[in-house]
Amino acid sequence: MSVAKKEYKRITVKTLVDMKAHGEKISMLTAYDYTMAKIVDGSGIDVILVGDSASNVMAGHETTLPITLDQMIYHASSVVRAVERALVVVDLPFGSYQSDPKEALRSAIRIMKESGGHAVKLEGGKEVKESIKRILNAGIPVMGHLGLTPQSIYKFGTYTVRAKEDEEAARLKQDALMLEKAGCFAIVLEKIPAKLAQEVAESISIPVIGIGAGQGVDGQVLVLHDMIGMTHEFHPRFLRRYMNLYEDMTTAISQYVDDVKTKDFPNDEEQY
Repeated sequence: MSVAKKEYKRITVKTLVDMKAHGEKISMLTAYDYTMAKIVDGSGIDVILVGDSASNVMAGHETTLPITLDQMIYHASSVVRAVERALVVVDLPFGSYQSDPKEALRSAIRIMKESGGHAVKLEGGKEVKESIKRILNAGIPVMGHLGLTPQSIYKFGTYTVRAKEDEEAARLKQDALMLEKAGCFAIVLEKIPAKLAQEVAESISIPVIGIGAGQGVDGQVLVLHDMIGMTHEFHPRFLRRYMNLYEDMTTAISQYVDDVKTKDFPNDEEQY
């Protein structure tokens, strides 16, 4: 059953907080280029995340770690040029904020100035608190990210569900409260138990966006290429494929190859 939703001419960080207050779920997808961002924005998405997942999806790396700040700015700039309605959030890549709050601020300023993005996202809790404060003090909106944090994959050693044990769950709750208190406008919770995610969402006033975190949060995010089935090797439980574009594209390209080989393309009407 469809749910009535308010029409927003432009989504801002305040819009998202208002949406949570009114019980309206927040929709969020990734995009990394102009053409895809144009389609996603025109479809009514609330938030577009220019994710460091571009490292995997666009460049073929095994992890998100190799992507650089310059590359993130390139992708973000392409997306921003396409967007008229959605809030554009840009990931700070690995190495651009973890060790030095001053470096974190410089990285965030470069993203905002050079890409035109509307906010930045970074991973971690209390260990990046000073970086978050420094960025927020410059007037740059920050989205947090807790749970499975892909930039720390070599520390975790696995992509399995996080915070199943009481100690880690308690730490995650504390970090979520800290992020709210520090001034973050929203938090992504990745791959944690649904019950814990709901408890976090109910304990703070800022929106909680889930990926593999159940239904009790304030919104959902997926990687666009996974959701539309352009990727086909990735099968986590939380992923719903709304299309099977991999098969459709493979079929179409194979047909094109056949048509060229058999001289069926171009036909008389397709030439000058």
